[in-house]
Amino acid sequence: MLHIEKLHLDADRRVIIVSDIHGSKELFKRLLEKVAYTTEDYLFIDGDLCEKGPNSLETVRYVQELERASDRVFTTQGNCDILFQHVFEGNEGIQNYMANQPHSILHEMLHHHQKRMEDFSTLEELGEFYRKHFSSELDWLGSRPVAYETDAFIIVHAGIENRPDWENTSKQSALAMPSFYEQGHQADKPVIVGHWPAVNYTADKISSNNPIIDMDKRIVTMDGGNQIKRDGQLNAVIYENDRFSFTYVDNLYSQAVVEQTHKDTTGCTGTVTYPNYEFKFLQEDSYFTLCENKSLGVKQWVKNEYLTHSGREMRSKSDVSSTFLSVKEGDVIFIINADCDGYVLIKNKQGQVGWIPKACI
Repeated sequence: MLHIEKLHLDADRRVIIVSDIHGSKELFKRLLEKVAYTTEDYLFIDGDLCEKGPNSLETVRYVQELERASDRVFTTQGNCDILFQHVFEGNEGIQNYMANQPHSILHEMLHHHQKRMEDFSTLEELGEFYRKHFSSELDWLGSRPVAYETDAFIIVHAGIENRPDWENTSKQSALAMPSFYEQGHQADKPVIVGHWPAVNYTADKISSNNPIIDMDKRIVTMDGGNQIKRDGQLNAVIYENDRFSFTYVDNLYSQAVVEQTHKDTTGCTGTVTYPNYEFKFLQEDSYFTLCENKSLGVKQWVKNEYLTHSGREMRSKSDVSSTFLSVKEGDVIFIINADCDGYVLIKNKQGQVGWIPKACI
């Protein structure tokens, strides 16, 4: 049985939910400022405080401070938050992970005491170091509930299994289930998750890192791709007066003002996301190539600079939007990539990501 805590929330108070901070303490603080968080609000942090970003240890300690300052702050476990357990369990795969992941709370803890992995001959020695110096933080991370259930919704990091007794979901599924939005569930209330970037669900939709709030499916999936996607963001979902809304912050600072209105007439939408990088060539244009995504079976116009060729087989070099956007003169936009021929990859104030002609700016 999962560690699930049931809560009865005051319906008159605002609920703020954040997930997948990934060591981005300052971005998280900016988000709390943007939503004007106070201790009168409920604040849920839905896992993955750690890894990928530069300040995992500081983020954990900051969230601990938030919990001490208010009994309305609640944190769930995420798969990234309990990677340290592999050290204690003697799983040698964690050594490869640490070697390939420079931004990790495990490294930060070592650096805090001027240590390196090479200073420890066994995982047992490494584990003893972590227990001696960081037992408070690690015990706290390991003791977080896997899920919270309130009268209005369920909060869990990755998802619940599609079964009537959802409480019997395995911990592996709850913390690391891929693509929960596509699988669905049988719980009688909305399930709010992070873990799987929402943009991964936009292969044939307007490219965006915004949360997907789908009350027909009773799912809110809110991972904004922070520290994972080049155009990623940190989302906050807000529940107030029986309704969900959202806002976000990101680390894009290169702004531009649109000088020429452009109305897209293609209607082309979509996003290329890992691991669905394999394509079949269909048609080449001056700036984009029409491809069929082999894994998904959808057609996507991919910017030529992002493609590698091998006959009629093609592969994307990375995630990239395949959406074309409209803009109006005077719009403020954020530049993601201005180095390609003919078009600029942008993010607008609505969080939509796509291509516009360079002549617009």
